[in-house]
Amino acid sequence: MSLTDDITTPGSAIPGPATPYQGDIARYWDHEARPVNLRLGDVDGLYHHHYGIGEIDRAAIGDAADSEREKKVIAELHRLESAQADVLLDHLGDIRADSTLVDAGCGRGGSMVMAHQRFGCRVEGMTLSTQQADFGNKRASELGIGEFVRSRVANMLDMPFENGSIAGSWNNESSMYVDLHDLFAEHSRVLSVGGRYVTITGCWNPKYGQPSKWVSQINAHFECNIHSRREYLRAMADNRLVPQAVIDLTPDTLPYWELRNTTSLVTGIEEAFIESYKDGSFQYVLIAADRV
Repeated sequence: MSLTDDITTPGSAIPGPATPYQGDIARYWDHEARPVNLRLGDVDGLYHHHYGIGEIDRAAIGDAADSEREKKVIAELHRLESAQADVLLDHLGDIRADSTLVDAGCGRGGSMVMAHQRFGCRVEGMTLSTQQADFGNKRASELGIGEFVRSRVANMLDMPFENGSIAGSWNNESSMYVDLHDLFAEHSRVLSVGGRYVTITGCWNPKYGQPSKWVSQINAHFECNIHSRREYLRAMADNRLVPQAVIDLTPDTLPYWELRNTTSLVTGIEEAFIESYKDGSFQYVLIAADRV
């Protein structure tokens, strides 16, 4: 079955942003071309827009005197971000080849490619950025999987899918751009009963009291609005998404940030991530929930 015979009903025109803020986000990502995203993706052609988890392979990156060290560090950072995507996909459970998955906030589509390679199924991506959608579709075509992996310009709060038609869906570091109740209501609508939703996200820690100065810096840098972990769980409960796993990945992501901070790819936001993870005001969390 091809994507032209699918369960979606896309219009011929690209939808415009629904709000001025969505327009701001679309423009932000249309013009984004950070080396930290593109050079890491150039390692093997999987272009991600999220961070990494896992221990650093010190043998793989060599020592400071190694003339190839920067190249090796970039490859290691990319390995860690692909490892993060693998962990997300692990929590989708058993997905059949005739299923459809949704990546809400798909970026340039790296996780979608990995999902199709693992499950053999169709994967639909939503992004507000025309540039990201075009990039993802071109890459899928180059890999010969354009029939199964598609990015489109669409609003994750108003997905072009029928009720209960999706086997699994996720947000990978994209939920901080929307209201959580609106987001989870839409995931709940499109997921089949028993379907699995997974998010990996940074969230501020309610035990800290309020968002720290580091969290405020991250919000300003990415033009987003980071939510608390409590808000995620409450909004899921309100929208028939029952958590099956809540995993604190903070200790697992800190090595990625500390390594990235040693490279030429720094963007200036690394300190905020490192310090907020260390002082406990910010957490990196995976939540997997079933639609009931």
